[in-house]
Amino acid sequence: MSEKIIIGKEEWCGLSELGLPAVKARIDSGAKTSSLHAFNITPFIEDGLKYVHFDIHPLQDNRKVIQSCRGLVVGRRDVKSSSGEKERRHVIKTPITMGGETWEIEVTLTNRDSMGYRMLFGREAMKERVLIDPDASFCLGEVSREALEKYYTREHTKKNGLSIALLASNPELYSNKRIMEAGEERGHNMRFVNIRQCYMNISASTPEVHYRGGEVLNGVDAVIPRIKPAMTFYGCSIARQFETVGSYCLNDSISIAQSRDKLRSLQLLSTHSIPMPVTGFANSPVDTTNIIEMVGGAPLVVKLLEGTQGKGVVLAETNKAAESVINAFKSLQANILVQEFIKEANGRDIRCFVIDGKVVGSIQRQAAEGDFRANLHLGGKASSVLITPEERRIAIKAAKTMGLKVAGVDLIRASSGPKVLEINSSPGLQGIEDTTGKDIAGLMIEAIEKSFRNRQKAKR
Repeated sequence: MSEKIIIGKEEWCGLSELGLPAVKARIDSGAKTSSLHAFNITPFIEDGLKYVHFDIHPLQDNRKVIQSCRGLVVGRRDVKSSSGEKERRHVIKTPITMGGETWEIEVTLTNRDSMGYRMLFGREAMKERVLIDPDASFCLGEVSREALEKYYTREHTKKNGLSIALLASNPELYSNKRIMEAGEERGHNMRFVNIRQCYMNISASTPEVHYRGGEVLNGVDAVIPRIKPAMTFYGCSIARQFETVGSYCLNDSISIAQSRDKLRSLQLLSTHSIPMPVTGFANSPVDTTNIIEMVGGAPLVVKLLEGTQGKGVVLAETNKAAESVINAFKSLQANILVQEFIKEANGRDIRCFVIDGKVVGSIQRQAAEGDFRANLHLGGKASSVLITPEERRIAIKAAKTMGLKVAGVDLIRASSGPKVLEINSSPGLQGIEDTTGKDIAGLMIEAIEKSFRNRQKAKR
C-alpha cells in the first residue's frame, strides 16, 4: 500500500468473514486492543481448530437486529475495562475492510451494548496503514439507512423466538419493563403474567397453569419469576407448577423459597462456611439477655424475618434498648433475628448482581444521612465500586448455595473481611443499570438462551 488511509475518530468498516458488511467503529489509538460487541459467546472445536460462535447487535442503539457470527480463536486475553475490572476475553482473527483496503486484525469479544459503538478500533489493528484526524468523522464516507436495512434484513438476522413469561405483580416497575424490553429486543415472545391471576389444575395426567378466564399457559418455554415478598407462597406455587409442566424457571421455586426464609438462608450459608454477621434466634423472652451477649452486645441489629427492603430492621444502640425492642417484637409473636452491628461499614454495603455463576455488576450503596440501612428504596445512594476477588468469590458461592441463577448478594465490609448480609432472588435492576451502565436485563435473557442451547446440545 503506497499511501496511508486517513480516518476520523469514528468510521464505518466491514468484517466480511463475520457476515458484517457495515459496522460503526470508534477509533482509539490510546487503546492497544480492538474489541467487537458480542454476546451468547460459545466456543467449539472444528477440524482440530478452535472457533467461537457469537451473536451481535450490529447497529448502534438497536437490539432488535441480531446477527450470528463465527470466528477463528487465536487466544485469550485479559483486558482491563474503564472501571478497572479485568475480563478474560476470546481473541479472534478476521479481515477488516476500510477505505477499499483489506487486512487481517485481531479483536477481542465483549458485550458492548452499554458502550454504544459496536466496535473499538485500537492501535494494534492500524499496522501503519492509517493516519487519524482526531477532529474529523467518517472520512471514508457514511453508510445510509437504506443500505443498512438492505445489509441487515430480517432473513439475515437471528430470531430465537422463545416464549418467555415474566411472572410478577406490577408491569409498570422499572425492572419488569426492562426485562420485557430486553426479551423483545432479542426476538423473543415476551408476556407479562400476573401472579394473582394464575391458578392451577393439579393432576397426574394433565397438570396445567391457567390464566384469567381459563387460558392454559402450558406452552411457555421459560419463566422469569419476580415474586414480591407478600406473594412468596403463592408465587412459588405457581412457579413450581410451571416447572411441573416443563417450563424452565430462571430461578426455581425451591431456590426462591430458600432465599426468602432469612433464617434458613443464614443456616445454609453457615453450612457452606460463607462468612456472615453473628446472628441469634430465639423464641422465649427468657433468652433475650443471652441472645444479646451472643452477638457481642449493643449496638446490634434486630430484623423481622418477614421484612424486606430495609423494613422491619431496627438498630438498638444500648443493651437496654435492645431488650425492649426484642421483647416488644416477641410480645407481638413476630419472628426476629438479632445480629451483630458492623460499625466500621459506616452505613455502606455492596450489592453484587450474580447471573449464571458470574458477578456481572456491583455497586456500593450508602445509607441516607442519619440512617444505617443502605437500601436505595429508603433514600440510599448508589455508586460504582471495584470489588475484590474474595468478595467476588463469596458472592458467587452464596448465590450457588441458594441455588439461584439470578441473585442480588449484599455484602458488608467488616474489619475481619467481607460478610454476606442478605441474598435477594428478585433484585431490582434500576440502581445497578443506572450506576454501571450495563444491560443487566439483557444478561438475564442471555442466561435463558444459554440454558436452551445447552439443552439442545444434550439432546444431540
